[in-house]
Amino acid sequence: MDKKNLIEELAQIVGVENVFHEPEDLVTYQYDAYLSRAMPDFVVFPTTTEQVSEILKVASREKVPFVARGAGTGISGGAIPVKGGMVVALSRMNKILEVDFENRRARVQPGVINLDLSHAIKDKGFHYIPDPASQQSCTIGGNVAENAGGPHCLAYGVTTNHVLGLTVVLPNGEIIHTGGKALDYPGYDLTGLLVGSEGTLGIVTEIVVRIEHRPEAVKTLLASFSNMLDAAKTVSAIIASGTIPAALEMMDKPAIEAVEAFAHAGYPVEAAAVLLIELEGLKDGMDRLAKKIVEICQSHKAIEVKVAQNEQERMQLWKGRKCAAGAIGRICNKYYLHDCVVPRNKLVAVLSEIYQIAEKYQVRVANVFHAGDGNLHPLVPMDMSDRDQVERALRAGDEILKCCIQAGGTLSGEHGIGLEKNELMPLIFNEADLNAMKKVKAVFNPEDLCNPGKIFPTPGRCLEVTQRPR
Repeated sequence: MDKKNLIEELAQIVGVENVFHEPEDLVTYQYDAYLSRAMPDFVVFPTTTEQVSEILKVASREKVPFVARGAGTGISGGAIPVKGGMVVALSRMNKILEVDFENRRARVQPGVINLDLSHAIKDKGFHYIPDPASQQSCTIGGNVAENAGGPHCLAYGVTTNHVLGLTVVLPNGEIIHTGGKALDYPGYDLTGLLVGSEGTLGIVTEIVVRIEHRPEAVKTLLASFSNMLDAAKTVSAIIASGTIPAALEMMDKPAIEAVEAFAHAGYPVEAAAVLLIELEGLKDGMDRLAKKIVEICQSHKAIEVKVAQNEQERMQLWKGRKCAAGAIGRICNKYYLHDCVVPRNKLVAVLSEIYQIAEKYQVRVANVFHAGDGNLHPLVPMDMSDRDQVERALRAGDEILKCCIQAGGTLSGEHGIGLEKNELMPLIFNEADLNAMKKVKAVFNPEDLCNPGKIFPTPGRCLEVTQRPR
C-alpha cells in the first residue's frame, strides 16, 4: 500500500483530523526529552482500544514500524521513532474510566496526566502514589512503559507496585487483558512483565491502578549540610534508625543555587547539600518522629534543620525539588539528565567520582537525586549548538554510568534504557541474559515493528559507541 492509501485507511479508523502526515505537523513528534530525534511518517491519535487495535492491524499488514507516545517527557529516547513509520499518540486517550473507592482501585486510559488522577480523587481523601518530578505533565501510560518512580517511591515502591491490570493491544492488533482489580491472578505475571517493557511488547490502552488514602499527618523537613559526606551519612543513619521516610531527596550546591534562583524555595545557597525529608503517618506521634529525625540530622553536623510549619511552607519546599530540572534548564539551552542507581553506602564515593568525571570532560554537573533509593540524577547543562560540548557531555555521561555499575549499581532507576543506554546493556547482562529477554520480546513482537531499536544493543555496533543525537 502506498502512503496516500495508508493515510486514507488510517483516517477511516480515527477520522481525517486525527492523522498527521505533513512535515510541519510531524516535527514535534520526532523528539522526546532525550537528545536525539527521528522523524515519523505519520502520527495517529486514537481514542479507544478498538481504534488502536485497527491501527496496529494495518501497521502489521503493511510492515510499518510504530511507537506509542504519551506526553513525550521520557529522557531515554523511548518515544523517538528511530525507524520512522507511525507514532501512535495516546494523548487523547485521557479519560478516568472508573474509580472504585471501596476497593481502592481506578481504571484509566494511558493518556491521563499523573497528577490529574490524584486531583480527581483528592476530595474523597485519596491519591495515586507514584509521583515523578514531571507528574504535572507526564502520563500514566508513559509511567507504565518506563516503570517510573518518584520521591515517594522510597516508602511505597515504583509504578509496578501500583498497577494491578492492563488492557494491551499486541503488535498484530489482538487485544489482551492482564490482571485486574484483584491482588493476584493465576498464571504468568504478564502485568509485571509489561510494566517497564518500554513499549516494546504492545500498546497499553487501559490501566487498573491502586489508589490510597491520603496520610493523616505529613511533616516535611529541610536539612542543610556543609559537605556531601555528612548529608550522605545522615541518609544512612535515618534508614538505620528504623524510620523509612515517605521521601528522602538530596541536592548538591549547583542544583541548590539553580533552584533557589528560580523557585525561591528557601534553600540555603551557602550549603554544600540539602536533604528534603518527608514523614507520613498518624497524627499521634508525628511530632515525636519529626523530633527524632531532627536529632539524627543534628548529630551528623547539619547546619540547620527547617520543619515546614504549614501546608504552604511544605509546598514551597517541594516546589524547589520538583522544579529542579526546569531550574537547570534556565541556565542552558539543553541539559543531559542521567538516571542511574548505586547502593546507598556508595553515594559519597560515586558522587565524588562524578565530579571528577565532569572536571575531566570540562562539563558542569548538578546532582538532584532520590537519596533513599540511591537513584542518582546528574544533570549536565550544555549548548546543543556546540558539537564538541555535546560530545564531551555524552562521553561524561557514559563514564558516569560505568562508574555507577562498578560501584554495584545499575543503568536505570526509573527512566528506562530506551535509545540512550541500549549499547551499554552488556555491562550488566551477559549474552544469555539478553537472549532470554529477546526471546520474550519475540513472542509478543516477532516482526520487531513495535518500538524497534530500543533496550537491546544494535547488532554490529561496538559497545563503546552509543547513539548520538542528530
